Amino acid sequence: MSTFDHTSLIQNINANLAPLRKSQPEAMQGFGQLARASMAEGAISAKHKELMALAIGITQHCSGCIGFHVKALIKLGCTQQELEEMLTVCVYMGGGPALMYSAEARAAFEAMSAPA
Repeated sequence: MSTFDHTSLIQNINANLAPLRKSQPEAMQGFGQLARASMAEGAISAKHKELMALAIGITQHCSGCIGFHVKALIKLGCTQQELEEMLTVCVYMGGGPALMYSAEARAAFEAMSAPA
């Protein structure tokens, strides 16, 4: 079970970005549009794109990325098996540091999938 609360982390990031969204609306809207367009269903499914995004977040050591992309994967119906197979690729490509963040992602998936 995760001792790191990714739900709170996501909320804190969103709250901390609110002033930037207000002061820099065009740039932040541009980033949001890029995110929506990049993650949209296409030749590659939205779920597979989220798995790729989570893999990049893990290998870049980004806990916030883990929280946001795990949340999205849960909404897209990602299974534990799909997540764990992707995590093994992260470890293969990223070594020991990716293993540590893979453990974090696995725990976040378990915690965020649990009934409220």
